Amino acid sequence: MTTVKAIEEAIKQLPQPDLAELQRWFADFYGDMWDKQIESDVNSGKLDNLAAQALAEYNDGKATEF
Repeated sequence: MTTVKAIEEAIKQLPQPDLAELQRWFADFYGDMWDKQIESDVNSGKLDNLAAQALAEYNDGKATEF
């Protein structure tokens, strides 16, 4: 059995309070990973073209409010 399968099976055995705690932990964990990836992408310049395009569209009056 793979590690992922073993984790899946263990999760299925959790009582509801532990499952809720795991869900909260994973949401925080995944959010932190996402934040670090975005920060890395910003610092490396990966998002520069997208930012420039968005600013150009905004400056051209092409942006709309939701």
